[in-house]
Amino acid sequence: MLVTWAVPHMAAPVWSQAAPAQDPSKPSAPPAEAPPAQTPSAQAAPTQAPPATASPAPPTDAKGASPPQDKPAQDKKDRDINDQGVFVFRKDVDEVLLHASVVDDKQHIITTLDRSAFTVFEDGKPQNIISFHNVDIPVAMGIVIDNSGSMREKRNKVNQAALNLVRSSNPKDEVFVVNFNDEYYLDQDFTNNLLKLKEALEKIDARGGTALYDAVVASAEHLKKFARLEKKVLFVVTDGEDNASNETLEQAIKHLQEENGPSVYAIGILGDEEHPKRARKALDVIAQRTGGIAFFPKTLDEVDEISRTVARDIRNQYAIGYRPTNPRGNGGFRQIRVEAKAKGHGKMVVRTKSGYYAGVQPSAGAGK
Repeated sequence: MLVTWAVPHMAAPVWSQAAPAQDPSKPSAPPAEAPPAQTPSAQAAPTQAPPATASPAPPTDAKGASPPQDKPAQDKKDRDINDQGVFVFRKDVDEVLLHASVVDDKQHIITTLDRSAFTVFEDGKPQNIISFHNVDIPVAMGIVIDNSGSMREKRNKVNQAALNLVRSSNPKDEVFVVNFNDEYYLDQDFTNNLLKLKEALEKIDARGGTALYDAVVASAEHLKKFARLEKKVLFVVTDGEDNASNETLEQAIKHLQEENGPSVYAIGILGDEEHPKRARKALDVIAQRTGGIAFFPKTLDEVDEISRTVARDIRNQYAIGYRPTNPRGNGGFRQIRVEAKAKGHGKMVVRTKSGYYAGVQPSAGAGK
């Protein structure tokens, strides 16, 4: 799929993901930047999640030395530091990697389970787990914010919530900003510089319609092409139903469910009319099928705390890898279900993506 960013309203660069790398306005890779100084929020965390844990230190050998930086991709070590100094997981080339959150019947996040607690099913068949971790790793994240006319009075609080999401997240996350109305604008490429993200979020020109699905698909493609980190997330905020996209809801979901696609965390600032009910259903489906969560605050003041909840959820996930019994090269859509059972815990719910397209691009109008 060819994705071309629209000419931004605040003179940000325009570029196509299919363009040659030597074009200076169409970067082939995001720049690496030092993380900004961050001040933790004094706001109390909600009861459903524990405080985020610190980012793990780089691994060392028995003598305390850092491992070599030029390990091949097929290295069996499960984690390493790449040549840009970014903490990443190494995984088997045939491995499917899931990022999963576990909650109890009171929606409290559970972070103390071991590998034996989990069973992974692909198309109903149990799979052999070959890697397992529960550590806070950096993510590649797209912040995708509705900039349509109805958002004009809401953007200041939404922008603050988005910045607090970044402040509450792993400081090594790499984040880009897309503002959208009836077109979508890449107003800041990958960075962890809070000032640059703030400037991008403040490019408010609230007007026009809501091309939500187009913006989400373009952002997922940007993650796929340029993200350096394995774990990928989209944080989406909108206040209405899509009314301007070329993509349909089902087509957008198919793109999101490509192998190693992002989890989507969505906030719908909606009313009680019929159209917002359809918008709620769309956000619910997108989040559920990608392993994220959709939130529907009753007031705008709730958005900020929701953003912090999203950060805690992302930072307290299990990474579960398995090699599918049906080789990925066979293609096709694969349904996924993960169960968790452990002594001392009652019923637990595991949230992860509901499926993926193995090794092939999904065609429009096909699949689940």
